[in-house]
Amino acid sequence: MKQKNSIPGFFWNHLKAYKVHLLVITIAIIFSTWCQVKTTDFIGQATTELAKYAGQYFMVGSADKSPFLDVLTKLVSLYALVWIATFVQNFLMAGVTGHSTNNMRTSLFKKLERMTIRYFDTHQDGEILSRFTSDLDNISNTLNQALIQVLTNISMMIGVLMMMFSKHAQMTWVTLGMAPIAILVAFTIIRQARKNVDIQQDSVGELNAYIDERISGQKVIITNGLEEETIAGFDVLNDQVKKATYKGQVYSGLLFPTMQGLSVLNSAIVIFFGSMLVLNGSMDRAEGLGLIITFIIYSQQFYMPLTQISSQFNMMQLAFTGARRLNEIYDQEDEFERENVTDIDGLHESIELKHVDFAYTPEKPILKDVNIKANKGQMVALVGPTGSGKTTVMNLLNRFYNVDNGEILLDGKDIRDISLHSLRDQIGIVLQESVLFGGTIRDNIVFGKPEATDEEMIDAAKQANIHDFIMSLEDGYDTKVSDENNIFSVGQKQLISIARTIITNPDLLILDEATSNVDTVTESRIQKAMENIIAGRTSFVIAHRLKTILNADFIVVLKDGQIIEEGTHEELLEQKGFYAELYQNQFVFE
Repeated sequence: MKQKNSIPGFFWNHLKAYKVHLLVITIAIIFSTWCQVKTTDFIGQATTELAKYAGQYFMVGSADKSPFLDVLTKLVSLYALVWIATFVQNFLMAGVTGHSTNNMRTSLFKKLERMTIRYFDTHQDGEILSRFTSDLDNISNTLNQALIQVLTNISMMIGVLMMMFSKHAQMTWVTLGMAPIAILVAFTIIRQARKNVDIQQDSVGELNAYIDERISGQKVIITNGLEEETIAGFDVLNDQVKKATYKGQVYSGLLFPTMQGLSVLNSAIVIFFGSMLVLNGSMDRAEGLGLIITFIIYSQQFYMPLTQISSQFNMMQLAFTGARRLNEIYDQEDEFERENVTDIDGLHESIELKHVDFAYTPEKPILKDVNIKANKGQMVALVGPTGSGKTTVMNLLNRFYNVDNGEILLDGKDIRDISLHSLRDQIGIVLQESVLFGGTIRDNIVFGKPEATDEEMIDAAKQANIHDFIMSLEDGYDTKVSDENNIFSVGQKQLISIARTIITNPDLLILDEATSNVDTVTESRIQKAMENIIAGRTSFVIAHRLKTILNADFIVVLKDGQIIEEGTHEELLEQKGFYAELYQNQFVFE
């Protein structure tokens, strides 16, 4: 079983390439922290020297101010060093963040390209897209803004502790008196905030998926007058996001004022205890004044990191949630390849489904003991009602899914023992829903064979009966294709898809109801293009309109995942069974 990635492991996997940068950043943070801690000590010394100078001046009318000026010079120098160290760490961190989030985006897209079709069949587009948008943006913002602060604040807490104990142990323990309460309160609030932020991001993913689906189907919504129902569905999901966001923000917002209040209370305790030490004569008044001011600042410097980490918690939690959601994708299995797979150079004899069983989910079998054989050059048609398993056969032939039982043999070899790229190089598919990619018509036709020549492209377009239409356009094959510039009918898109398949010159063709969404005139053009592409090739044709498969070498009739009839068109008509009834009904209707 594949081991799950942890959230720290996720960040380390993407940041370890920048170990040198992170080391320099860490050194800069430690140096900056040391300088800041020392400035506090110098502020105390400056206060002491100023008090001594003032006392001498008022007593004798003159005093030496050089000790005070010397401390002040050191203080200004340290502030300058803090600025330089802070600039270095922020400059380097900006580069690390930019490169690492870019690598995250690239690796996420590459991962999606390696995953099985099952994942895309079971997840909505908008929900997947939200990983690239809100989740990655949250991670980037946290790395760029919160990470430096967290490291600086942790370093500050350690540095302050060391300095306080070196100065005065009793005052240090008094300063730390509120720390256990602060940590307990912070932990309680953070746990509630984390739960609600997780819910928030999951709800955002569901909302994005809903919006994406409704925008894609807006014509259907308007046609059926479902605008109000669609808005009502949006309101339900949006309300879930609102409630989770509100609770997350409330808990996250509690952290800062709570920690700030505890810090102020702690400063008051430090002042009281320090004053008692001075009043009972435990130390000189000037030194006591400097020590009290020093520990007031130390108290603020110790609790300020807790306060700042608290203020950054909501951003960090969004990043942790984003990392968890990205890990959910990284933890998915890649497409399965057996060991020692081999390449093939084509289909030479036959392809056969042998005692095939398959189910998308265990409780609902789709194919049951299916046996189909197509010899080289034969056209096999698959016929049957919706849900009978026709498209599932196509999914199995191309290894979008693997069979549960039985085997699919290509020239007698189990296709699971053939490398995926080699198998799919021999297979061409024309789907029921044609897909055109952004770019030009030329880009779309040569999509599966980028190195194709113009002659090959034009020949494929002519065979697909789309060349004349393309040439009638102002820019011909260089016409831009995009959602905003959608000049193609459903049939024309299908013909371009067929040209894209023709140019790859596959040995095995799968046509998935390629004419089901077009009018009869366009259907005849597509049918002619299909005849051009099928000629001399082994093909599986999933048919909705039976007149498109009358010349098939073999027709398989599927119902409820089982083969109920098989034979040629004439043989099936003579059987006067399900196929004959289906054909008669279509013939009468037409």
